[in-house]
Amino acid sequence: MWCLLAVPLPGCSPPPSLPLTDFNYGADEYDAEGNEEPKALPEGSETMPYIDESPTMSPQLSARGQESGDGVSPTPTDGLGTGGERDAGKGLEMRKLVLSGFLASEEIYINQLEALLLPMKPLKATATTSQPVLTLQQIETIFYKIQDIYEIHKEFYDSLCPKVQQWDSNITMGHLFQKLASQLGVYKAFVDNYKIALETAEKCSQSNYQFQKISEELKVKGPKDSKESHTSVTMEALLYKPIDRVTRSTLVLHDLLKHTPADHPDYPLLQDALRISQNFLSSINEDIDPRRTAVTTPKGETRQLVKDGFLVELSEGSRKLRHVFLFTDVLLCAKLKKTAVGKHQQYDCKWYVPLADLVFPSPEESEHCPQVHVIPDHELEDMKMKISAIKSEVQKEKANKGQSRAIERLKKKMFENEFWLLLNSPAIPFRIHNRNGKSYLFLLSSDYERSEWREAIQKLQKKDLQAFVLSSVELQVLTGSCFKLRTVHNIPVTSNKDDDESPGLYGFLHVIVHSAKGFKQSANLYCTLEVDSFGYFVSKAKTRVFRDTTEPQWNEEFEIELEGSQSLRILCYEKCYDKTKLNKDNNEIVDKIMGKGQIQLDPQAVQTKNWHMDVIEMNGIKVEFSMKFTSRDMSLKRTPSKKQTGVFGVKISVVTKRERSKVPYIVRQCIEEVEKRGIEEVGIYRISGVATDIQALKAVFDANNKDILVMLSDMDINAIAGTLKLYFRELPEPLLTDRLYPAFMEGIALSDPAAKENCMMHLLRSLPDPNLITFLFLLEHLKRVAEKEPINKMSLHNLATVFGPTLLRPSEGESKGHLTLASDIWSHDVMAQVQVLLYYLQHPPISFTELKRNTLYFSTDV
Repeated sequence: MWCLLAVPLPGCSPPPSLPLTDFNYGADEYDAEGNEEPKALPEGSETMPYIDESPTMSPQLSARGQESGDGVSPTPTDGLGTGGERDAGKGLEMRKLVLSGFLASEEIYINQLEALLLPMKPLKATATTSQPVLTLQQIETIFYKIQDIYEIHKEFYDSLCPKVQQWDSNITMGHLFQKLASQLGVYKAFVDNYKIALETAEKCSQSNYQFQKISEELKVKGPKDSKESHTSVTMEALLYKPIDRVTRSTLVLHDLLKHTPADHPDYPLLQDALRISQNFLSSINEDIDPRRTAVTTPKGETRQLVKDGFLVELSEGSRKLRHVFLFTDVLLCAKLKKTAVGKHQQYDCKWYVPLADLVFPSPEESEHCPQVHVIPDHELEDMKMKISAIKSEVQKEKANKGQSRAIERLKKKMFENEFWLLLNSPAIPFRIHNRNGKSYLFLLSSDYERSEWREAIQKLQKKDLQAFVLSSVELQVLTGSCFKLRTVHNIPVTSNKDDDESPGLYGFLHVIVHSAKGFKQSANLYCTLEVDSFGYFVSKAKTRVFRDTTEPQWNEEFEIELEGSQSLRILCYEKCYDKTKLNKDNNEIVDKIMGKGQIQLDPQAVQTKNWHMDVIEMNGIKVEFSMKFTSRDMSLKRTPSKKQTGVFGVKISVVTKRERSKVPYIVRQCIEEVEKRGIEEVGIYRISGVATDIQALKAVFDANNKDILVMLSDMDINAIAGTLKLYFRELPEPLLTDRLYPAFMEGIALSDPAAKENCMMHLLRSLPDPNLITFLFLLEHLKRVAEKEPINKMSLHNLATVFGPTLLRPSEGESKGHLTLASDIWSHDVMAQVQVLLYYLQHPPISFTELKRNTLYFSTDV
């Protein structure tokens, strides 16, 4: 778990850095400069540790430090409550799980404090000799308050341990947490001294070899039941542990309150302890909360504006959000200036190119683009989950008529996260060049935008344009006009939308791309489909290439998942097989766009059970397609098969028993084929396979046809991946079972990693054997797919997003209580399902035999 915003320390993985500036475009506090983000600072820097006060909102909480020396946790009693109701017995069982996990981590924390204190006594003894290693003052500074913290936690552990070991339903321990919280003042003193302690330790290491050796390898005793007797940890890492521990205690209090009945004598004591802890965290963070500056802008008017919009520019090695203005004779790139409070807002011109001087370099002429830092897919997926969680919180606040201040705070947080996503997700290069010398590089999220900007510029360049240089006054007047003339006022993020605007569609869009007409000469043609998601467009499907024709007949069906989408785009390309035409920006062959079109997804028009046929006209080309939309709750119903002779829609236990196998044949064959020839396929499991191919494979597996293997070897790999997903989706109950679904949801919501580990491993052991063996088999396969992420672009997070709902979504009878607003509770449920699978994907290998030995391991950093 992490709790530092700017200082990366051992055992603490920082989150993706978010802009500390409040990017509220069009309001007084907007700043468009993307590089005003906090940079990761070197260890021992000026920045104070920033302690995370809202841990339950962080997707990183489920990530686990796998390099720690934690040992074996106490085994919870069997029979974890799994019913839908929150009965008292279940709550008390969850309380024990939380406490036993916390107790185990408390033991490790005490061992770490002991390891830190161990060298203090001999160092003090030598301080008064003629050859001191450190002076008394240096020792006091480095080990400041460690002894006091150790005594507080040792007393707390000794009091709590017997209560957990002799557990009964009437046990009370709220007073222990209340006392622990009341002693947090010692942590305040520790935190105030923390930076000086680190600096002193570093200086002493540099000047004294003996102390350097001591501080590099401190021995931490393993837990009682651990196989490892000791682990080596640096002093710097151990000095960080008390800061981490404050947040951990607060997490446990959240979890305990969640599972403590309101009439339990512990409830008011735990509430009080949580209040003290949160106030303490706030008091520490107040000093380091970044202050925002306000900005405003003037108005003006001049030349005719043809097009404007937000683009991400790669400038000086970092991404910056620019507002780009295309006038009748000039392209101007600007950003909103930072100004003092009360001053008028205005744009600052970063550069301009007269259209007479503007050229697009061909792929062969294009220079190598400067190295751009690409954000890993899993961080982008994490951020999407975080945004979904905040959206859910906003909906709940509104439904409960919550305070407008709380809603505004959530919206502000959502905006910052969405802005980060907008800045870091584009990857398609769009380079323009001034014939007098300089090149500029933008990164776009879609080929569609690149084509739109290029076409708009080229259309204006057909006129008789003159080259010119603007005087400083003319440039000032032109830049001044941008604020009044702009047509795009808000950054394209959902938090900028008014409440009465359409939230978009959540569910599945089925699209059949039929054919295209209007090509003047034969070509190799294919189409791609894009939908908007989180403010930018994402490519979701691609037809086969139809060779050497003027009238391609694809007739291919795709199923596209929508996340608040409002538009569908179809792009038609001519496939280029000339290996010399490589784009040096991304090393991809550039296919020529023949046409492109976009349609709005009107909820009323598309939400019918019947197919709706339509035509998109693009540059004289007509593409014929059909579509229908199914909402999430309708499309994700699990319907058992009427005939039990096949494999789809039949219980996994029935199939494995019939086949006399541990893992269903369909699962083994599809996985084998994907590993043989699809493991390096870009977007494997994410890109939709052709629906007709998937249905053909489904029929063959259901009939147990002897030609299965021949058909598999000939079939498109995305169709095979789609068949595997369909098999799990059509199981009459999820692979991880309806019975355990509520417990998985509760387990993944636990904030304390040790309690979470206890619970999540306990739940795996509770699965029926066929389900568990199949799940572990699939888990290892998905890990092997993720190992090829540099080639296939599928990270563990991507795979969890694809498979999480497929493996966990409850069957219809179980899920009725869960379904309300598709964009609200569903996003929250889906996010939790993704997090459950991600937890197991990030876990070290899980062996069926080890699991069944009834021993629970965890390796969570404390």
